[in-house]
Amino acid sequence: MLQSVLNRLPEQQVERHLLSEQGEHVVDLVRHHPIVYWQASTELLVVAALWVAAVFGPISLGWFFIIAACALGVHALYVMAREHRDVFVITNMRVFRASGVFSVRIATMPLRRILDITVEKPFLGRILGYGHFVFESAAQSQGLRDIRFIGDPDGRDLTIQRVVQGSGLRGSSDQFLSE
Repeated sequence: MLQSVLNRLPEQQVERHLLSEQGEHVVDLVRHHPIVYWQASTELLVVAALWVAAVFGPISLGWFFIIAACALGVHALYVMAREHRDVFVITNMRVFRASGVFSVRIATMPLRRILDITVEKPFLGRILGYGHFVFESAAQSQGLRDIRFIGDPDGRDLTIQRVVQGSGLRGSSDQFLSE
């Protein structure tokens, strides 16, 4: 049921933010791990319980249960949309994050500015297959420092390393061996 709701949510239009005239293309579009939907799922279960209470509970409080269920249901849909529209994009030139439901926020970092990537995998993340990225660059206070709840963090890290290596921003391994 949750997947059918997610399929109906509007997608983030990342193609509009690409420099296609300069040859930029998407290498990987990364969505959050499904664990981020636990809050919305829990809220939807409470909504169902509130509807049951509205139908079978005391008639004098039915209006309260209905209003509470509607408010919580709207919040659950907002949380699902917020997480669904928060995407991390790896291109051949940069990495960027597009987020927002009603307004869109774009945080960009060119590949040449990435100094270090730390992959954090908490215990639960190791079991369920998610982790967090911490990007370090010369400008420490930027909007693309922490990317949380990324599925297959090791694979995503390798993808970024391959793109950086393939772009020629770092010397090849042959260069380091000959020095």
